[in-house]
Amino acid sequence: MGTATAAGKSGPGTRTAWHNWAGNVTAVPARVVTPSSVEELREAVRRAAGDGLKVKAVGTGHSFTAAAATDGVLVRPQALAGVREIDRAAGTVTVAAGTVLKDLNVALAREGLSLTNMGDIMEQTVSGATSTGTHGTGRDSASIAAQIRGLELVTADGRLLTCSEKEHPEVFAAARIGIGALGIVTAITFAVEPVFFLTAREEPMGFDRVTAEFEQHFAENEHFEFYWFPHTGNCNTKRNNRSQGPAAPPGAVSAWVEDELLSNGIFQAVNSFGRAVPAAIPSIARVASRALSARTYTDIPYKVFTSPRRVRFVEMEYALPREQVVEALRELKAMVDRSGLRISFPVEVRTAPADDIALSTASGRETAYIAVHMYKGTPYQAYFTAAERIFTAHGGRPHWGKVHTRDAEYLARVYPRFGEFTALRDRLDPDRLFGNDYLRRVLGE
Repeated sequence: MGTATAAGKSGPGTRTAWHNWAGNVTAVPARVVTPSSVEELREAVRRAAGDGLKVKAVGTGHSFTAAAATDGVLVRPQALAGVREIDRAAGTVTVAAGTVLKDLNVALAREGLSLTNMGDIMEQTVSGATSTGTHGTGRDSASIAAQIRGLELVTADGRLLTCSEKEHPEVFAAARIGIGALGIVTAITFAVEPVFFLTAREEPMGFDRVTAEFEQHFAENEHFEFYWFPHTGNCNTKRNNRSQGPAAPPGAVSAWVEDELLSNGIFQAVNSFGRAVPAAIPSIARVASRALSARTYTDIPYKVFTSPRRVRFVEMEYALPREQVVEALRELKAMVDRSGLRISFPVEVRTAPADDIALSTASGRETAYIAVHMYKGTPYQAYFTAAERIFTAHGGRPHWGKVHTRDAEYLARVYPRFGEFTALRDRLDPDRLFGNDYLRRVLGE
């Protein structure tokens, strides 16, 4: 990751390369700043504008796109961290933008509180996760950004805007997922609720069965997702539903299978071998997918929703109208089966209800997601190109933080409120102080 010196300034003449988590994006900013207060951040924005430099904020680099890349001023928000206020009467928590989700989850649990839904990793900053539309899976509960009740934003002229449904509502409607185009988020207020228990039920299931029963599983469970193992007819399903408890975490053996075999240590070794010997991948996939067994466990939300991810990969994910996801997944399987591709990572399928955020992948429509992955260092373009062709044929919307090739012309067709967002950007950042090559491609000039 890029580095920065203290007190909001970088050393003279310092040009430190920044790399994202997956290593597929690199940037060499003119300077790196780590502001320790909102006032320092506002001054850094004003100074960059005066120097004719672009400004981008970057979290922990978990995006696979160049959304945060810049050759101007790179802002690291890590010193702007921590819980500012818990309002139990309103059911909200306000946190500084550089707070890591893991720290937020632990702090909330200590207070007997929780977010309603979350993604499957928690290493991102709250501002990075929400700005790119990070989500989990849910029938009724939506993305992390959809749980935002207010936010603070430093705009291109150095002002600090406070936004909510009542204050600057037109900014609030867009800035919850702003891809860094509208300004730099300094604080976020989330809706929270008393902590609760989730019971997770994981069960292997055949591809034909899980796709045939997809709508039934979706309707019957608060949080349903599944993974399909390419080159096999095998899937692993996960159903999370609220329960009375008590906590009954996974046993040592099943935790080892999930955390090491499927996610980390052994999975890393298997993928490294598959990268060296691609012909072995289908056999490995069949063995790995058959190693799964059913298990049930209960715990507080973040211990059920999230898990460690140490194996590095590159990912593409598209949001499709939910009623089209099964057809698209069957097309993806048929494409892989007839191709010479060798895919060592499972394909993940999740859902989200419609929301009201302008550039949310679930904006205005019931949504299901298909995510495809490739191990870091493995050529992914052929697989992702073929998958993207399928997803776009179904009106898919790409995740803002994951690999895709779409441009503003395409995105304006699949987002009914795209023009609303770009008009707001024209008003808040007419000189594109917060612009970069990625935003030029996806939002236009």
